[in-house]
Amino acid sequence: MCTLDFLNQLPKAELHLHLEGSLEPELMFRLAYRNDISLPYKDVVALKAAYQFANLQDFLNLYYQGAAVLQTEQDFYDLTWAYLLRCKAQGVVHTEPCFDPQTHTARGIPFDVVINGISAALKQGEVELGISSYLILSFLRHLSEDDAFKTLEAAMPYRDQFIAVGLDSSEQGNPPEKFQRVFAKARAEGFKAVAHAGEEGPPAYVWAALDMLKVDRIDHGIRAYEDVELMQRLIDEQIPLTVCPLSNTRLKVFSDMQEHTILKMLERGVMVTVNSDDPAYFGGYVSENYMALYQSLGMTDVQARQLAINSINASFLPDIKKRAIVQNIKAM
Repeated sequence: MCTLDFLNQLPKAELHLHLEGSLEPELMFRLAYRNDISLPYKDVVALKAAYQFANLQDFLNLYYQGAAVLQTEQDFYDLTWAYLLRCKAQGVVHTEPCFDPQTHTARGIPFDVVINGISAALKQGEVELGISSYLILSFLRHLSEDDAFKTLEAAMPYRDQFIAVGLDSSEQGNPPEKFQRVFAKARAEGFKAVAHAGEEGPPAYVWAALDMLKVDRIDHGIRAYEDVELMQRLIDEQIPLTVCPLSNTRLKVFSDMQEHTILKMLERGVMVTVNSDDPAYFGGYVSENYMALYQSLGMTDVQARQLAINSINASFLPDIKKRAIVQNIKAM
């Protein structure tokens, strides 16, 4: 039986987490007060009441509004450290969070303020909490590729602080091929690549992310289930999908968790993983996402272990570290 204690103790990686999306309402209000910023909500209760989304864009509107309280290096440190404490409590031994620098540079926040605050917390997390991490720089797909190129150029002096580039924000109308040149440039510079595809967008976006962006894994990818040939490719090539069950239901990709296809994909041999996406907005971190699969889909201990193993194998960790963690999972 998948108890919460078992799920919290299960060593796992989180591979799809937007740091800005881990901004809990309480911290948002503290940072707003610290930075003398007015929020359009009188208190935490009123803010949480606004977390009702009909689609991805509804969420993004609130997400970008909340990010405005992040002003200083200390703010980005506090945001990241709060997330890492959640990781420690839930058995996350490795995390590969992403951040959206364009969300902040567009507001006049210098790039170095953002990445230095995040990196300081990640380094402290490895030393004090034993949580390893690799940071992913994500481009906003509703903006132009030229803007993404400028962001990549601004990031190069800090290249030792992130391992990959990603692609997020509004999927509809912004296909992966829009960013083919900047992803080619990032890969030529030695960065790994991931991209959101097949959440609201069609299976064709997953194909494009694989063939045009040459990504190492797909964020979300749940629409791949609609394409038999694509599913077979995911299985044959063991291309990881970083699935976010609570996010998928809160954003109405699935109307109910009982409709979610993640366990069907797991049983067919797809390397699916469980992640929390934007947990402050969607009602739970990694363990809550695992628990939702148990409560709504009857996930077994065996399936939970396999999902955890998948998360480690889908990470960018060196193989020797992967093997050690997987051994610990199998021993549970």
